[in-house]
Amino acid sequence: MSKNYKIILAANLILVLVFFAFSVVQKEALIGKGSEILLRLAPVDPRSLMQGDYMALNYEILSEIDYNSKSGYIVVEAGRDRVAKFVRVQSGKDVKDGELLIRYKTHLGRLTIGADNYFFQEGSAKKYEKAKYGLLKVDSDGNGILVGLCDGDGQLIK
Repeated sequence: MSKNYKIILAANLILVLVFFAFSVVQKEALIGKGSEILLRLAPVDPRSLMQGDYMALNYEILSEIDYNSKSGYIVVEAGRDRVAKFVRVQSGKDVKDGELLIRYKTHLGRLTIGADNYFFQEGSAKKYEKAKYGLLKVDSDGNGILVGLCDGDGQLIK
């Protein structure tokens, strides 16, 4: 192996590690500082033989959207109960007071907000059958991360 090849390999490895670390820091910041919202779940089968126990998530709010572009933002309002209520779909990031953004994309003809699966420990599927909401943290740019699943009272299922 030549010296140049080793240098290029090491540089690429360092770049991948830096990108990974940056991604982790971004997600941790979103979890720590993001606004909490609850999105009502639509039922989906919670089992995968290849991946273990998980719940494929579908959100009721997505059925309210008539979208014309491959990506954009869903504008929602969340009251005291933190449940997100659909306001409108838009392409820009401008919102009024009390409104939050959720970025959406279409993938393989399906509308997605990026938090489409929730993996849990094998054998605990029964506990998650009562899930009614997905708990997301969202930032001002519409980035969201699924924090957990909640029951009908909005309490995190542990």
